[in-house]
Amino acid sequence: MPEPDAAPTDTAPAPDAVPDSAFDRATAVRTRPDGFVHDADVDPEWTIGSHPNGGYLLAMLARAAVASAAAVEGLAHPHPLTASAHYLSAPVAGPAEIRAEVLRRGKRMSQVRSRLLQDGAARVEAVFTLGRLDPNAEPWWDDVPVPADTTPEARCSRSMSTGPGGIDLPIMSHVDMRLDPAVTGFAVGEPRGRGEVRGFVRFADGRPPDPLSLLLAVDILPPATFDLGTTGWVPTFELTAYVRRVPAPGPLLVRHRARLVESDIVDEACDVWDSRGRVVAQATQLAGVRVGDSRPAPRQ
Repeated sequence: MPEPDAAPTDTAPAPDAVPDSAFDRATAVRTRPDGFVHDADVDPEWTIGSHPNGGYLLAMLARAAVASAAAVEGLAHPHPLTASAHYLSAPVAGPAEIRAEVLRRGKRMSQVRSRLLQDGAARVEAVFTLGRLDPNAEPWWDDVPVPADTTPEARCSRSMSTGPGGIDLPIMSHVDMRLDPAVTGFAVGEPRGRGEVRGFVRFADGRPPDPLSLLLAVDILPPATFDLGTTGWVPTFELTAYVRRVPAPGPLLVRHRARLVESDIVDEACDVWDSRGRVVAQATQLAGVRVGDSRPAPRQ
């Protein structure tokens, strides 16, 4: 994997700041005086078709959670360590309200619930464990190695702004995603049948990755079921993410794997490595998938 430009830093943008970055602008929240209600805008450019990306929404909710934690006795917990999100109904582009509730105040960690509402109805709800990651921490045990057969980023082509079936992908104007050509057979009707997709991800405007953006990374790739020959929308019901460390600058390598598909439901596992080959995030999600009478392609 490519060498990072610099060592990771223990920084996080202020919850209300709007830096010159598309991701930070799109996830910005405006905190009201009470510290627990936030105004936000669901950005139409961070969508798959007309649906806002689930990881993008999760990052916005996490930003509100961090802001509300800071409003309680100045808790300095800038990083989302865990997130468990339920997608109740699809938000639409436009104004939204986020209500946050601090469930537990702790010295090392705090728990905060965030709910995104539109037209008075809850669209997404998530519970976060917040804390502060040590950028110098080293793993005592690590059994999640980078896949040995991964194609180098330089030999991977950038993904287009149109997906299978001609679906528009506005989010690709902000995300530089380069899928490993070894797993893109589904794009030409030749899936491998392994239920795996992987690729390199960066922000198109050069913004370095940080713990907040890892919540986007765990939900950014095409569904792993595409490699099983399925197509169409794969709505997420629930997503659980673990942010393990501050990522080094440079591309993230992301891998999605479908573990079980049954009764038109798939559970998918995700691993994310930074440019130094270190695991920086993990996730699992339960999603809907339409398989009909089709069967996975033979394994090769």
